[in-house]
Amino acid sequence: MSRLYGDPIEVWTRDGEPTQFVWRDRLYLVRRVLDHWVVAREWWKTSEGDPGERKFWRVEASPGREVGSYELRYDTAGNAWLLLRAWD
Repeated sequence: MSRLYGDPIEVWTRDGEPTQFVWRDRLYLVRRVLDHWVVAREWWKTSEGDPGERKFWRVEASPGREVGSYELRYDTAGNAWLLLRAWD
């Protein structure tokens, strides 16, 4: 079962992939990238140079010993990250 959040998060990356993130004042270490995809929509564009892309990652991550699955989204226009979904 998953839960939707849409919470802003701070993310550290290496070679364009998330390696750790802070969500609700807890640091999560990304153990493994499970999936990565890009969605481009014309109506997401905010300017002529904006590709209108959202980049998504589904990762296994943990703030300690318990590992969970999380869906992260990067908005190219706003240069912002969100935690969209978490699986139990």
